[in-house]
Amino acid sequence: MKRFFAVLSCVLLVSAALSAQAWRQYETAAADLACQNADCVVLLDSTSVSVEPTGQGTFAVCRAFKVQTGKGALANRTIRYDYDPLTAFAEFKYVTVYRADGSVEHLDVSGALDYAAPARMIYWGARQIMMEVGALGPGDIVEYEIAKKGFTYALLASDGAGGGAVAAGGEEDSRFIPPMRGQFYDIVPFWCADPTVRKVYMVSFPMEKDVQFQFYQGESTSSMRFENGRKVYKFAVDDVMPFDREPDMVDLFDAAPKLMLSTTPEWRDKSLWFNKVNEDYGSFEAYAPAQKKVDELIRGKKTEMEKIAVLTHWVADNIRYAGITMGKGEGYTLHNTEMNYTDRCGVCKDIAGTLISFLRMAGFEAYPAMTMAGSRVESIPADHFNHCVAVVKLSDGTYIPLDPTWVPFCRELWSSAEQQQNYLPGIPEGSDLCVTPVSAPENHYLRIKSESRLAADGTLKGTLTVSAEGQSDLRVRRIFTTGFQSEWYNAMERELLNVSPKARLLDVDYGRDPKNYQAAPIEIVFRYEIPDYALVGDGVMLFRPLVMNNLYNSVRSYMRMDTSLEHRKYGFKDACSRLVELDERISLPEGFVMVSDGRSDDMCGSAADFSGSLLQEGRDVVLHGSLALKKRVYEPSDWDGFRDAVNAHKAYSEYVVVKK
Repeated sequence: MKRFFAVLSCVLLVSAALSAQAWRQYETAAADLACQNADCVVLLDSTSVSVEPTGQGTFAVCRAFKVQTGKGALANRTIRYDYDPLTAFAEFKYVTVYRADGSVEHLDVSGALDYAAPARMIYWGARQIMMEVGALGPGDIVEYEIAKKGFTYALLASDGAGGGAVAAGGEEDSRFIPPMRGQFYDIVPFWCADPTVRKVYMVSFPMEKDVQFQFYQGESTSSMRFENGRKVYKFAVDDVMPFDREPDMVDLFDAAPKLMLSTTPEWRDKSLWFNKVNEDYGSFEAYAPAQKKVDELIRGKKTEMEKIAVLTHWVADNIRYAGITMGKGEGYTLHNTEMNYTDRCGVCKDIAGTLISFLRMAGFEAYPAMTMAGSRVESIPADHFNHCVAVVKLSDGTYIPLDPTWVPFCRELWSSAEQQQNYLPGIPEGSDLCVTPVSAPENHYLRIKSESRLAADGTLKGTLTVSAEGQSDLRVRRIFTTGFQSEWYNAMERELLNVSPKARLLDVDYGRDPKNYQAAPIEIVFRYEIPDYALVGDGVMLFRPLVMNNLYNSVRSYMRMDTSLEHRKYGFKDACSRLVELDERISLPEGFVMVSDGRSDDMCGSAADFSGSLLQEGRDVVLHGSLALKKRVYEPSDWDGFRDAVNAHKAYSEYVVVKK
């Protein structure tokens, strides 16, 4: 593999020259890893960053990979890279293909394409550069370098990672200076999709800049050197294998190796900056037509929470999610009140901004906050944020978070699908990183109650009552708040058809106005008949309890979790904490009795509780089950208790056998 030395030439960008012995060891490692049964092997993945006093970063991203199969060749026939032209620029410096037959092909990078990136709902002018490598074959090695300059502001970035992106000669550099001038951060994933021989990240700072960093969920070799009057930090990991995911696990940023570094001393500095940049822009200035709407909404409301609730729900229900760029400042500056109220659309920051304006016009102190939907934010102030919410100050001086983006037609003000989530308020006095509390399971109850009679021919007939609150209410009620009224009946019928294709919906009572979600928790009453529900034999019948037979499984996401896993290495998550209460009474034909003596369970733990019983009372089979899932995000140590409770709950869906 003499040509491998050429492939490794870009390592000189991120490290000092290696000794001959080190070269041989590196080459041997590459050869060993290339023997792995993988479609592609990455020989080197390196990033070198030079940070200026302004915080601007200039990046050199080098990568060399070896194709091993036809599938790997097909997957790597093009190289793509995303960037935002408002804050960054990117270009290919070179692309070289080392063929398995020993020939070398230097591709003409002037043929690289720069085009509008695919977009959905957020149209901020993002772009991609793409280089077509062309046909590859097993044994071919591709080496390339991308030069970048600029930054990617993490708020609303799709990948949540910091970094930035880069300029061709002659570009004016002012647009590449980060908005928090003088500060630099980066979030570097150290996991990979393909086996990787070596991954390196090196960053060079002016001597006067202090930086803090931490490597999470793994280990790396690290060093700091003084070179040419600058501080140079280097992090490297060898023999990185693809990350082994688990079903329903937490986000990769919460489990896989990553590096975080920042020159910002503490989160309070970021909080003060976020407050100032939006106050200076005038994001929340009053607008007369909006003031008129606020006055109308709060008229007659007596308490501060009544006013906060009506304003939050109006904004959540009336501002459509659609991102249209305003140019410079997009991503960290909230559009102003006039624009948001006139357009009635925006992304999360603009929906939150509208609510902040409404609250201020109603006399409250309210401010924006940054958060990360999907994973945690670490103590190192490298902004790992992708979402914007609001905070409001109550009369007792405390702040509470509000999220109008996540609560359209929801009875909550802060979505409990975001519980245990970090957020950073941009308040005048500055704030440390905060976290939303766990929401009690009973705040999100789902109750299903059935009263029925089983005929001798196997027909089941009765009434079914479904009621829900919180996040469970949101899912049950969705057909009424977002669907056509002509589809309501069909949606209810489909729930019964999930139980049996022979099910008949005789009648349904949705309540007074199921669209009015603020009035009361949802409650729906079905009258149904299901021919041949029970399997009938000679003096014997088999049936599953109706309340455990595929009813509202869209609300019960835990039913889809693989609870056969005995152990977990990483944390896991469910949609939300919740309480599921099931009650059923089935009247049997005369003379029939349960074959078994019934069952009962009672367990309690830090992650989940379950109590249940199945028995016969006279002619009736009576089932009761109560499952409390206590969190949204769980630690690996929670798995045993969670798994035992859910498995005990699932066991009540087994067939009941009755004989005459």
